[in-house]
Amino acid sequence: MRLVLIRHYKTRFNITGQVMGWGDSSPGDDWREDLDYIAGVIGQRELVFDRIYSSDLERSQQTAAYFSRLLGVRQVSAAIELNEINYGDLFGKSKKWVREHYPQYKTDAAFVFPNGESFQQMQKRSVDFVSSMAQACAGENVLAVVHAGLVRGLVSHFLGLDYAPQLKRQVSHRYLAVLDFDGANCVRYEEWGEPSGFVRDLGLEQPCNIMKV
Repeated sequence: MRLVLIRHYKTRFNITGQVMGWGDSSPGDDWREDLDYIAGVIGQRELVFDRIYSSDLERSQQTAAYFSRLLGVRQVSAAIELNEINYGDLFGKSKKWVREHYPQYKTDAAFVFPNGESFQQMQKRSVDFVSSMAQACAGENVLAVVHAGLVRGLVSHFLGLDYAPQLKRQVSHRYLAVLDFDGANCVRYEEWGEPSGFVRDLGLEQPCNIMKV
């Protein structure tokens, strides 16, 4: 399977710096510009998709619907396993307030947020789902519309990176990464969109071939 990962459209909460998690926010004024950029990259690469997956959250599903129409892909599925981390009671709080009151925010991958979950729990459910998807969709091209937190968890796992230091890596709304799978194993990673913090800060080679031991 070839999995293409992108983020949902930019929301007002993304602009104002508020926590979303399993809550949602309306699109920001310039949301279309980012999606047009992603569409341009897909067009240049002449990618043809067999199906589209999104998280169960509105911002992801609406973005998936946008690309479904644009690319003519009729098979679109939503999966709760691809949801952003559940921040529970922290929905709507400013990220500044969260950092002051919860120093574990984006520093402790095992910390469970009040009435929510931990980064590790999010990572496990998403990795398990993607690994199963890779086997079920062998030989297919799959577009997945997900979230920055989910990207960090998947990339950390499949590239064998220590998770906690990656929780703050920047992932823009113009991020587009390609993960090639052999069965359930990711064997290659490459970014075609705006470079993420993984590439800028860690200096990952492009493409990154992943050796399994």
